[in-house]
Amino acid sequence: MRSAQALDQSSRMPKGLIMNRSANLFFIAALALAANGCDNSSVASSPSPTPPPAVAAPATAPAKPKNAGDILSVLTVEHQVDITSQRDGLVMSLNHDEGSAVKAGDVLGQIDDRSLQMELIKANSDLQVEENNKKYKEAELKAKSAALRRQQQLRALGLSSDADLEAAEFEAKAAEYDLHGYEALVESGHAEINRLKLEQEQTRIHAPFSGVVVRRYIREGQAISKGDKCFRISQLSPLQVQFQVPESSGRRPALGTPVELSLVEDSTRALTARVLKVSPTVDAASDSYDVLAQLTGSGTSDLRPGMAVKVLWPSATRSNSDAGSAPIARPAPPK
Repeated sequence: MRSAQALDQSSRMPKGLIMNRSANLFFIAALALAANGCDNSSVASSPSPTPPPAVAAPATAPAKPKNAGDILSVLTVEHQVDITSQRDGLVMSLNHDEGSAVKAGDVLGQIDDRSLQMELIKANSDLQVEENNKKYKEAELKAKSAALRRQQQLRALGLSSDADLEAAEFEAKAAEYDLHGYEALVESGHAEINRLKLEQEQTRIHAPFSGVVVRRYIREGQAISKGDKCFRISQLSPLQVQFQVPESSGRRPALGTPVELSLVEDSTRALTARVLKVSPTVDAASDSYDVLAQLTGSGTSDLRPGMAVKVLWPSATRSNSDAGSAPIARPAPPK
């Protein structure tokens, strides 16, 4: 019996081990399937992967203008000035307004000069008195000179003393000095009258040259001080253009060289100018020199100072032209 049981147990042992090994394999396979299911669920939760960032295209440099050598400037005139008051006072009248054409010497306005008129009347009266005194001294000198000659004759004949002769000489010399003093007073009186006339002339605001009243700064009844702006006068012709040419352009224009230009608003309208001045020095900051040209030819009557023009200078190259902008030349301020 025991031997039979032992055989039975020995026959059962391998089957148990086989079952355990099968269970272990089944458990490992189940874990593998579970892990695979988790991976699939994570992939399913993210429906689409994040796309890679787009690479920005490199910025292209701005295109250069077709006429990189064109130089922008404005039309100017030689004479354009702000007229200032030469003395304090009250504006009594205005004879011209903005847009009025004036000639050189025209009176644009009048400052109160009544006090100067009174002073001028007094100065003329004082001068009249001094001139009368001068005439009196001239007559006195003439009489005393005659008395001196009489005393000299009497003394020569022994009919007069030395004291009488010396007294006559003294009176004649004193009369001469008095006459010189009154002559100086007369000259001083004339100088005072001229000074008052000059101050009176300063109360009138004159146009220094022929042109047009561009701006009026004052009004009637306004109290102004010396140095205040009153009017701006400008010529309308001849028109000029001032611009800067880079030293690297290679050619330096001579006086009289023709220059082509056109209006910025109407590039089809061609204009011609001739060089008047070329600066002998070069601006170190911009490496360029100034050129002044004057418009020539007909058909410029409708042009006005301040209009923008484009100077056609093909050989001109500047750093700001390479950046896509043409150099701009600005004229000097009115003196």
